[in-house]
Amino acid sequence: MTKEVNVKIPDEAIINKIIVIRDYKVMIDKDLAELYGITTKRLNEQVKRNISRFPKDFMFQVTTSEKEKIIVQFDHLASLKFSPTLPYVFTEHGAVMLASIINSEKAIEVNIQVVRVFIQMRQALTDNTELRLIIEELRKKTDNNTKNIEVVFQYFDELLDKKDKVKPRTQIGYKIGKK
Repeated sequence: MTKEVNVKIPDEAIINKIIVIRDYKVMIDKDLAELYGITTKRLNEQVKRNISRFPKDFMFQVTTSEKEKIIVQFDHLASLKFSPTLPYVFTEHGAVMLASIINSEKAIEVNIQVVRVFIQMRQALTDNTELRLIIEELRKKTDNNTKNIEVVFQYFDELLDKKDKVKPRTQIGYKIGKK
């Protein structure tokens, strides 16, 4: 029988720990360890023992320049400045895989929450993409309408120019009163 831990971390706290590196949305080992209630060293030990579960699209180590950018951009990661090792980062799939190697109830519950946050972010991105497509379609229609209006005004201008250039016609026919 398992104990129910029922850990609830605000979604915003998890969202604030998701960063983008190499076009991947990732979480740093330090942040995941903190969320799971274990040390970063313990997390990385478990990962190294199960390294075959973590291909490059699940987890990778940041470069020195990436580490420096992270430290500058994210205040909560300032302590990485003093770390002699380069941190590992985990994609959504890597975070899911962590749950299979870190066997604590808290880690499992937090992991489920992390995955849900990643899903929410992906859904928000999808919704955003749909909105962008709709806006682009409207922009194209507006551009076409603007071009059509310009063409109509060009025709009006041409008609006015022709009207100005036309000589008054002499009337033909019977003229009354002249002999």
